[in-house]
Amino acid sequence: MARKPTFQFSIDPAPDAELAEVGRLLFAGEIDFVLGAAQLEQLPPGDRLEICFAGRSNVGKSSLINRLTNRKALARASNTPGRTQQLNYFDVGGRLYMVDLPGYGYAEAPKSVVDAWQDVLKAYLRGRASLRRVFLLIDGRHGPKKADEKIMSLLDAAAVAFQVVVTKADKPKKGELEASIAKTAESLQAHPTAYPEILVTSSESGRGAESVRAAVAQLLAEG
Repeated sequence: MARKPTFQFSIDPAPDAELAEVGRLLFAGEIDFVLGAAQLEQLPPGDRLEICFAGRSNVGKSSLINRLTNRKALARASNTPGRTQQLNYFDVGGRLYMVDLPGYGYAEAPKSVVDAWQDVLKAYLRGRASLRRVFLLIDGRHGPKKADEKIMSLLDAAAVAFQVVVTKADKPKKGELEASIAKTAESLQAHPTAYPEILVTSSESGRGAESVRAAVAQLLAEG
């Protein structure tokens, strides 16, 4: 039996200094909330590069976005995890759209509502031509869960590139964090659209924010 190819993932690489500075200036500049779209028909024109942040409920998405932009409440977390069901669009310096996707995995809402929203989310990931990369947040305390694997498989099927960003790196002990990251890297072996760098972040300490900004700057540089 033929072996599956093994992909090498760079763990928490140091960002290029020039890209890091470009990213810093980009996220330090003007960032405006554009709209919250509950349906695909409400999306703005796909006239610029688009990135989005996705992750399970309570993975720390809002905290990371606020840390990246050095703003306290640009992205707001719902008091009830899984309740927010819209794609929140932000205009970053007129150069790109940053999209905050709702948390997936569970929701305090009727099943029919949750299912309808999941259909919208899947259609967005499959059909948004301007979407260049999904930054997929994985909780550093646990590694990927079943819901994360489902989203990864969806992104593979849609041929959408995604990059894992490990969050809450300050919460587990060092050995536990390393084990969680190793588990994540092993899981990514099955997903061909995974970008071969895993970024490690902490919204509390600011760890990794520079690397995420640099990754976005690189996407802009590539056009």
